[in-house]
Amino acid sequence: MSSNALNDARQTLKIFVTIFTACGVSYAAEPTTTSSSYAPVVIKESFPDLLARMKAEKPEVMNRQMDLLNNRYDLSDRSPNRITMSRGKLIQEEVRVKLPKGMRWESLAAMSPEEIREKDLFPAGFFPLPHPNHPEGGMVFPKLLIDEIKKQEGRDLTRFDLDFDLPDQFLPEFPAPIYLTTRPDLGDVSQGKLVTLDNYYELFNGILNPKQIEGLRLLLTAFPQQQFNQTEDRRSVRPSRGVACLDCHANGHTIAPTHLAGDVRPQEFRHRIDTPSLRGVNIQRLFGSQRALKTIEDFTEFEQRAAYFDGDPVIATKKGANILERGSQVHAMAEFQALLDFPPAPKLGIDGKLNSNKATQSEIRGQALFFGKGNCASCHSGPYYTDNLMHNLKVERFYKPRMINGRKASADGPIKTFPLRGIKDSPPYLHDGRLLTLEDTVEFFNLVLETNLSAAEKTDLVAFLRAL
Repeated sequence: MSSNALNDARQTLKIFVTIFTACGVSYAAEPTTTSSSYAPVVIKESFPDLLARMKAEKPEVMNRQMDLLNNRYDLSDRSPNRITMSRGKLIQEEVRVKLPKGMRWESLAAMSPEEIREKDLFPAGFFPLPHPNHPEGGMVFPKLLIDEIKKQEGRDLTRFDLDFDLPDQFLPEFPAPIYLTTRPDLGDVSQGKLVTLDNYYELFNGILNPKQIEGLRLLLTAFPQQQFNQTEDRRSVRPSRGVACLDCHANGHTIAPTHLAGDVRPQEFRHRIDTPSLRGVNIQRLFGSQRALKTIEDFTEFEQRAAYFDGDPVIATKKGANILERGSQVHAMAEFQALLDFPPAPKLGIDGKLNSNKATQSEIRGQALFFGKGNCASCHSGPYYTDNLMHNLKVERFYKPRMINGRKASADGPIKTFPLRGIKDSPPYLHDGRLLTLEDTVEFFNLVLETNLSAAEKTDLVAFLRAL
């Protein structure tokens, strides 16, 4: 049919619709467009066009995110007490969440959740934290990691459409130390290096058995992922070999790369992920912030099959999903992960409680608050400070739902209880990284749990958490 004939047919259809409507005759409306759980399989935009478009949009995307962070937080580099993580990086101190104008923490904590909600006084930094580009999503890595991987392996984890957003001072130390449950006598076995395919054998030969070394090799092997692969809708300039498990969980710990949880749809309800540490997975019984997977083997297999590709098996097949063999590969990978230990805590006894001969008075008072007035131990019980359950904080009691840079802030639902052992090494905090310091975290829970801690009690509680 020619274009003129097609236009004539459309005009005739409009005339009939008008006549029928005037006579009271109903007709089927055009179907409405709804959001889909599925990503498009056939990409109709060429890669050069996609690259040019997204690179041009990047400054606006990142300026919007950085404006959000600066409005929420004090992002200055501040460590007045010179407290360090396990390998010496300074810990960021003090509350960084900004309060509404004219408000004080004590005044806010004295109000009911309903009053805070109605007066819209919930601090901006306590709202869910969006992904650097929430409508787009995907894995994003800090520059520290990108540079070291590129130096060692020539593999580039840079995205052309966006950058990681949180400043380096709020991230875990890099490279992180590695402690093994099987060789506590060795202390940090990383030798100050980021473990990669280039050096894993020389670092671990003679320390691990051959099966564990093979598991480590697989954890360090890059496989295709949603944003890093060979296809025309990738987010790397060059076709990519992909992403390794220990890119996100660098040295079996974390450097806090982010992603969106694959479990939730539509996109605006998906949670930003603050990549958790793999230290101490041997004592955990739930894996995934909300998925409640029951074994580390389940989690390892799930990540490669689904989480790498936003839970979309069609896209996974197209981009080259790596289907791990459960009986050997998954088992070996899980065995190595189960060897990753928490950092030493010299002030703790075998029950996870403070040794009174080694702890400060502030830490001892903080421990009493943790197990008492602060109500922390109701979820984070010793000796590893987790109950291996999931809990719903119902933070939505404090605010009316709203959109924040593409993220729908509403009910989060139940989240797993992460262990608190070694917590000082793992900023930022909460499942989406919205809390930058332990002081922020104590203020958040003081408000959400309505525990009414004094300023001095908050200081003592932070001191205890740093001793764990």
